[in-house]
Amino acid sequence: MRIVFMGTPDFSVFALDALVRAGHEIVCAYTQPPRPAGRGKKPRPSAVQARAEALGLEVRHPVSLKGAEAQAEFAALDADIAVVVAYGLILPQAVLDAPKRGCLNIHASLLPRWRGAAPIQRAIMEGDSETGICIMQMEAGLDTGPVLLREATPIGATDTAADLHDRLATLGGRLVVEALRDLDELRPEPQPEAGVTYAAKIDKSEARIDWTRTAAHVARHVNALSPFPGAWCMANGERLKLLRAAAGPGEGAPGAVIGPATVACGDGAVALLELQREGKRPLPAAEALRGKGLPEALD
Repeated sequence: MRIVFMGTPDFSVFALDALVRAGHEIVCAYTQPPRPAGRGKKPRPSAVQARAEALGLEVRHPVSLKGAEAQAEFAALDADIAVVVAYGLILPQAVLDAPKRGCLNIHASLLPRWRGAAPIQRAIMEGDSETGICIMQMEAGLDTGPVLLREATPIGATDTAADLHDRLATLGGRLVVEALRDLDELRPEPQPEAGVTYAAKIDKSEARIDWTRTAAHVARHVNALSPFPGAWCMANGERLKLLRAAAGPGEGAPGAVIGPATVACGDGAVALLELQREGKRPLPAAEALRGKGLPEALD
């Protein structure tokens, strides 16, 4: 098929590569414009732009698709279908209608649960036992379109957002290739009205750990925000980024360190499995704390 690919972060690259391997013709890759990054704040192209250019594909990064000129340029590509994954711009109806077979979205949740911007993180935070990928026909609403294919994957007790990111990105690439292959046979399934939840964008203000919460809540909080923005706490004036944790039994005042890498919570305790000290790289907790353990309490 002649495909317009629309995506921006690393998550999208898995699908782009899968489509290329499957032999589809990517007539253009749309992505977000380069953003200032790094110490020098120089514009850095998105992961999709970098990968698409390496593949020799045409790349476009309009600030908006609302204008008539941008919409006309999109329509002129004469695509059979558009594949959209974590693009970052709302598609106007004129864009949705331009490809002959419409637009397909790869969404990282089991819709209608976790529509919106941060489905991977919210699923971990809320203690969901599973998540997955849905291949959805796009319409004007936010992740409201009918689903063509879905596949679930379990969420382990210590799975982080990074773990699920890679697993779901790989699954999304495989499923969208299957959806395109079987497009004429698949029957769109409308999403039920019951069970709708929204995955609000992660705000950095959410990242500080509240040790008065249950151990299960704290562990999920740590794992959901790993690696970005990273849950954190203070240890004698040092900011610690916590990157993987497991809930378990234990007693003590909230924040009290009751083992080499175990911290009491409002109910139970968490074992810190991975962390990052200021100015250091992420490490397993035992290695990160070698020579300088935790203080008596964290806050």
